[in-house]
Amino acid sequence: MKKYILILIVLAIVPSFLSAAIFAKTGTAGLQFLKLGVDARAIGMGQAYTAVSDDISSIYWNPAGLSLKYKDQFMFSHTEWVADIRHEFFAASKVTSIGNLGFFASALHMDWMDVYTEESFDEPTGEEFTCYDLASGFTYSNAFTDKFSFGITAKYLREKLDDYDVNGFSVDIGTLYNTGWRNLTLGMALRNFGPDLQYEIDNDDDSSLDEDPFDLLDNDGDGLIDEDREEVPFKIPMNFSLGISGDLYRDDENHSALIASVQLDSYVDRKETYNLGAEYQIGSFKIRSGYQFEYDAAGFSAGFGWTIPASFAIINLDYSYSDLGYLSEDMIKTPHRLSLKLLY
Repeated sequence: MKKYILILIVLAIVPSFLSAAIFAKTGTAGLQFLKLGVDARAIGMGQAYTAVSDDISSIYWNPAGLSLKYKDQFMFSHTEWVADIRHEFFAASKVTSIGNLGFFASALHMDWMDVYTEESFDEPTGEEFTCYDLASGFTYSNAFTDKFSFGITAKYLREKLDDYDVNGFSVDIGTLYNTGWRNLTLGMALRNFGPDLQYEIDNDDDSSLDEDPFDLLDNDGDGLIDEDREEVPFKIPMNFSLGISGDLYRDDENHSALIASVQLDSYVDRKETYNLGAEYQIGSFKIRSGYQFEYDAAGFSAGFGWTIPASFAIINLDYSYSDLGYLSEDMIKTPHRLSLKLLY
């Protein structure tokens, strides 16, 4: 037990050292799609989900939670974001003798857009471009005791902006500790921990990158002097989440329960947010609500879910709605999420 407590302490202390070395500043991190949560259940609870994680969506929120279901699982989540941006998330997991193994793939994509130039800023050139973000990886999770579980996810990251792209990797580490009293659980997760990334851009198509801007030479013979400048590295949005959840009420005989969760999120490129969420279950139906405090836009969210026992699997269908304040044009043009989960 001492070694599990030590792991919890280390995960709590590590982010403080990281934040001391990295000056958290708005707009300094790239790959912002990594902040977009998945799973309508988690979003409906105001993203206060690090300590609640107990199914396949844990691959995103807290990999330790993947080991709490002793069944093979499948998940697909779709998000209609603002400005015609869409986010897809797929995951599958399998129970093995050494623990639970999972795989996921995530994609952020959008419609084609017109190209404008400095010379003809008022009218498009007739060309179009698009952008996308990708992430995929593998998760290992294991419950070492009936109270403590641990998980880790290794991720490949890619972003493409028109002709420019960047590739990288990161890891997520998470723990869960259930006290055994009213299902009170402490969850911690360090997500998107990885090296800085840097675009490789060959503006003049001479196969050379980051040419010396001070040599005043036309290295590629095109009549221009060193168009390629050194690209500045940027951080990925690493964050640390600390959450506590528990049962306010539970009646297993009548299949009803009320759970609540509170959470602190600390990112390298924004101020901390404090999340609060709740879920009420009656039979196979669940309703949820949550709020993110100190969030730039309004942080209210809500949703519902339905569990359907079938002959081939237990099906969970979930929906959530998020209010982004000034970013949401109306009730329709605001983030909506649909999630499908299967437990075999």
